[in-house]
Amino acid sequence: MIDLSLTPEQQLLKQTAHDFALNEVQPIVEKIDSSDSHVEPWDLCKNFFSKGVDLGFTLLLLPAEYGGKGKKCVDLVLVLEELGAVDVSVASSYFNLTAAMALFITRAGTSEQKERILSKVSNSEPFLFSAAESEPNVATSDMFCPMPDAKIGMKTFAQREGDTYILKGEKSLLVTNAGIADGYFIIARTDEDKPMRDSLSLFYVEADTPGLKFGERTSLIGWKPSHHAAIHLDNVRVHEKNRIGQEGQAAELLMLLPEVAIGLAASYVGLARAAYEYAVDYAKKRVSWGRPIIEHQAVALKLADMMVNTQAARLMVWDAACCAETNPFLAATVKAPSSKTFAVDVAIKNAQLALEILGGYGTTTQSKAGKFLNDAMIGYSCDFTREILRLGLVMSM
Repeated sequence: MIDLSLTPEQQLLKQTAHDFALNEVQPIVEKIDSSDSHVEPWDLCKNFFSKGVDLGFTLLLLPAEYGGKGKKCVDLVLVLEELGAVDVSVASSYFNLTAAMALFITRAGTSEQKERILSKVSNSEPFLFSAAESEPNVATSDMFCPMPDAKIGMKTFAQREGDTYILKGEKSLLVTNAGIADGYFIIARTDEDKPMRDSLSLFYVEADTPGLKFGERTSLIGWKPSHHAAIHLDNVRVHEKNRIGQEGQAAELLMLLPEVAIGLAASYVGLARAAYEYAVDYAKKRVSWGRPIIEHQAVALKLADMMVNTQAARLMVWDAACCAETNPFLAATVKAPSSKTFAVDVAIKNAQLALEILGGYGTTTQSKAGKFLNDAMIGYSCDFTREILRLGLVMSM
């Protein structure tokens, strides 16, 4: 028998996240959304991020032996849906990425790395992670390229010099948390004569490392509370103790972390739910032909589709989260990319339908419909495009 009910502890966690999102996150998000482009979002977000850390949201997946909560992936997705219902970028950029990368260290790091890095994550001070893959003229999807051409792929290079590496190169202006994070996971090639998938290595670089430089904050069509920027690696010297795994192992190691995509999917379920609830509320109040428009069949059917799609996406995410605990390889190759692409598709569709139901009012900046749609569209290419993920699914068949 399959039981999809939540335990009392999970219900409390979900309610805690719900209250936190409404009381702490929403006022700041609304302030950022209504401000001009010169506002630095992180200056306003760091306070509620600190409160979220105190609640344990970034420590959910971290085992108790490292100062974490020792929870499961399904617990994280419950939190991220609630945060995503208020703002998907807050859920994805700040909480999901940091929680998942902390777990990653427990799976891929050495004993020394676990002790050194995770002690910072689990102390009383908030600690934010960033991960840098894409480059200005190189698609991250090159990681999936089956052709053995060493010229294809990332150009960022890590030159070995004794017990250190010298990192040189550029990471694109889409790096999440670049310029505000405390620790960076940077992928670079360590052998220019091998195909990209066999020559990628992963390095942990602290924010104050000499030569690590950042571009100005990138302005996106949505995700206004988030911070993205380019990274410039100007002869960044990294000790070998900060290499995660072996040389050439980065692509393999990333398969150890389906939680990133699953958490992103959960955040987009939150967005899809928010768009649906916003449209329902409007449809109950807006009157046409003497009655609320929710009583018009054309509107009612759209709302029904939004509700059904949201529920389906949530179930896919929960299934992927459970699979991450029982079969991580299946989760990484099938369940996580499936749930991510479907949840984003649903969020985009729900945002579009919300805008249609609101009619002319939906096109104004006074409504949230435009925000929903802009935020949803960013998910289409975030953490690999829909197309490359689905091609990956075919390759795994």
